[in-house]
Amino acid sequence: IMNAFGLIQIGLILSSTTITSSLQCNHLPLQQRQVIKNSLRLLDKMGKKFPQQCLREKMSFRFPTQVLQPRQKESVGVAIEEIFQHIFYIFSKNLTLAAWDRTALDQFQNGLCLQIEQLEACVIKKHTQHHQSKEVSRLKLKKYFRKIDCFLKDKQHDLCSWEISRAEMRRCLQLIDKVTRKL
Repeated sequence: IMNAFGLIQIGLILSSTTITSSLQCNHLPLQQRQVIKNSLRLLDKMGKKFPQQCLREKMSFRFPTQVLQPRQKESVGVAIEEIFQHIFYIFSKNLTLAAWDRTALDQFQNGLCLQIEQLEACVIKKHTQHHQSKEVSRLKLKKYFRKIDCFLKDKQHDLCSWEISRAEMRRCLQLIDKVTRKL
């Protein structure tokens, strides 16, 4: 009961924050840095230290960094929104073998949801420009996240595949953080 009540409170906070923030798209980079900082903290809190037995299974997914380097802030916003959607999707399924702190995971997912909503509200306004470069970015991101998804499936969503994916999401969020600091 306490958990459900806590989620309702978080939902109310998130919805009121969304309304406020959609009016203030120009403060989005600052807000994103805060959300990313919190998401990184939650990613660490979700699991323990990286398991030693997983080190030999390390995988290179090669994040397409060029998607975060366009000259237009809007293109970066679209790419970041897309990344958050993919991360949310990956962390929304087959988590049974990931021995993670459920509360931290829920908070992480709620933070991603909030950020996706805020980005959508800000990005939709300027969505028609530079359509082709956005499609190229979208395809590159889709390919990158499909590799992670396939890796998880190939490993049958075992503990190590989740820990490797969690470490990869951490790198992803750190890259976004680096980019939003420059905006």
